[in-house]
Amino acid sequence: MRKSHFFVQLGVLSASLAAGLIRADDPCVSGLGAGKKPGPYSFLVATGPQRGQSTCYICETGERPAVVVFARTPDDSLGKLVNALDKSVSDHKAADLRGWVTFLSDGAEGLEDKVVKWGRDHAIRTMPLGIFEDADGPPSYKLARDADVTVLLFTKHKVVANFAFRAGELNGERVKDVMKAVPDLLPKK
Repeated sequence: MRKSHFFVQLGVLSASLAAGLIRADDPCVSGLGAGKKPGPYSFLVATGPQRGQSTCYICETGERPAVVVFARTPDDSLGKLVNALDKSVSDHKAADLRGWVTFLSDGAEGLEDKVVKWGRDHAIRTMPLGIFEDADGPPSYKLARDADVTVLLFTKHKVVANFAFRAGELNGERVKDVMKAVPDLLPKK
């Protein structure tokens, strides 16, 4: 009896490990897909001229090209991505490219100072940083709980690209993938 119990446990363990490996290889899916319209949402802006205000950048963006980053963890890998996006927003002022970062949290208390410091540490100058006080994010965006970072690129009220990363998945190569998609937002000359 003990021997059969051991094999049952071994089988359960093997199935669990296999499921974990499959999950790790599956791409993270989070947020609106291509062609979907990003809906309005307001969040507390922590940096820039609208600091301390609840703002809806989606409402202000209109038809213009934009990049919105939803993030759970202000870490160095996110800093590299946002720094590159920040530079791109600055470089494409003529195209009126916009961008901002929305940190997802169950409460803004203490997080605002952390976000401001993170922005300074990573030399974020153009893109506003703010906090959405719900860890699930705006309901219409359907952000996945296992997504640490979701990046939506949109123009003319339609998403053109979506990138999602679990904790630990965002690296230099993934940053390059996101940055390669940014020119697709810009008006063709």
